[in-house]
Amino acid sequence: MKLTLYYFSGCPFCGRVLAFVEEHGVSLEKRNIHESDAIKQELLEIGGKSQVPCLVVEGKPIYESMDIIEWLRENVVRSK
Repeated sequence: MKLTLYYFSGCPFCGRVLAFVEEHGVSLEKRNIHESDAIKQELLEIGGKSQVPCLVVEGKPIYESMDIIEWLRENVVRSK
């Protein structure tokens, strides 16, 4: 399953998700939208907005840090 997390450094909600990912050893691609306009554009094309954090699961976006954490807990952490 392809997981991509769009985030930016300094965002407290992104930090919450990144801490969960690190604590639970979740493997995913991380894309910082402040690294390039192309990454930010990717996020806009996926979900129509530049809101972060955004977890993209097989092309479908999930927004809101607690929703992302809950999805990861239910679909990734529990299956380990």
